[in-house]
Amino acid sequence: MASARPPFPIVNLASAFLSGPWTARSLLTRGKEVWPNTGQWMRLTVRAVASAFPAPPALDELVRFLSQEPTSAGQWRFESMGRCYFLAAAMAPRGAAASAWQVPALTSAGQLAGWLGVPPAQLDWLADVRGFTVKQASAKLRHYVCHWRPRRRGRFRLIESPKPTLKRIQRRIVHDILDRIPPHQAAHGFRAGRSILSYATPHAGRQIVLRFDLTDFFASVHAGRGHAVFRTAGYPDEVARLLTGLCTTTIPDDVWEQRPDPRAADESFGARLRCRHLPQGAPTSPALANLCARRLDARLAGLAKACEAQYTRYADDLAFSGGELLARGARRFQVAVAVIAAEEGFALHFQKSRFMRRGVCQQLAGVVVNERVNVRRKVYDELKAILTNCIRHGPATQNRANVAEFRGHLLGRIAFVGQVNPERGAKLRRLFETILW
Repeated sequence: MASARPPFPIVNLASAFLSGPWTARSLLTRGKEVWPNTGQWMRLTVRAVASAFPAPPALDELVRFLSQEPTSAGQWRFESMGRCYFLAAAMAPRGAAASAWQVPALTSAGQLAGWLGVPPAQLDWLADVRGFTVKQASAKLRHYVCHWRPRRRGRFRLIESPKPTLKRIQRRIVHDILDRIPPHQAAHGFRAGRSILSYATPHAGRQIVLRFDLTDFFASVHAGRGHAVFRTAGYPDEVARLLTGLCTTTIPDDVWEQRPDPRAADESFGARLRCRHLPQGAPTSPALANLCARRLDARLAGLAKACEAQYTRYADDLAFSGGELLARGARRFQVAVAVIAAEEGFALHFQKSRFMRRGVCQQLAGVVVNERVNVRRKVYDELKAILTNCIRHGPATQNRANVAEFRGHLLGRIAFVGQVNPERGAKLRRLFETILW
């Protein structure tokens, strides 16, 4: 999260300086209105401000300067304050790119509450920036329903699902704010018009394909990164803090103690969860994680370019592919990726790293990329056999895993094959349509 709020007298002085003409005489006049009984130190402060900022700076930048400037820092403690200035906050996108983002202009907590359709007091409670709700003994007073789910491979993952009111608010934030901020071009997960197919296609027909996995992807994105995204979009600090609070959480102690099969090695994961992080299960987490990983994507894309390689990312899966240059230095390249990931607050899961040369099945997210994108022959043959047996013996005989909606399950698998290989998908669809349900 953002650092502690600066003292009001400093904010008041900065607001006074920014409330009129930016000349030394005007600055001194308004400074003396704030502190009528000031001595020489106000003149020295005005001189330092005018020297440091030839033009009016942003409010938070000026507050930071005054908090650190030797002449004014601490002096306000010994003076009686006069007039109070209230400088209206404004949207201040950071950079030309951010100025083009069509995000709604929300410059106060009241505006944010009205936009989300909740009373200001409820907004403050839902954002819970101080983490009071997770300390409540009763789960009814918490904003998230937490449960541990076994992974397909490996240990358990924590699912933190927001309750209905917060989930509705998060969906509004996703659709009207986060979806309007473009992530890095290398990101293919959780984006409209992108898929595992677009993630895998750039790596088809390459000499070597490398795949790395990021450990605890959502939990590794702490609240400070989310706050930086909202500040970059131009939201004042108060609004950015509330938006960040609505999108992040911490794990209650009793939920952590109830984790299955506890081990000493879990502590690094627990440390991430005890800090405000992106909850796996919240609608905002995928889009915000993509935005928070933009610097990681930019650095890895630059590393790949230096090795004449391609780079794409799908959620926590990193994929690289290239020719002889990458193949010769694959191990050194892995170390470089791990160093960049660590510097950006992430960690590689080394046991899940894969080095796939042309002589083996090069596969990314279930898509084979050896010559062109395709599905594995084994996957296609297995699904074809299931459909054939459904025609001959009835669908109930093939639902060995007791899937609740077996028809929809088969349609999903057929759609995946058809997305990667339309010809094979059409054949499977014809078989499916002859099943008697």
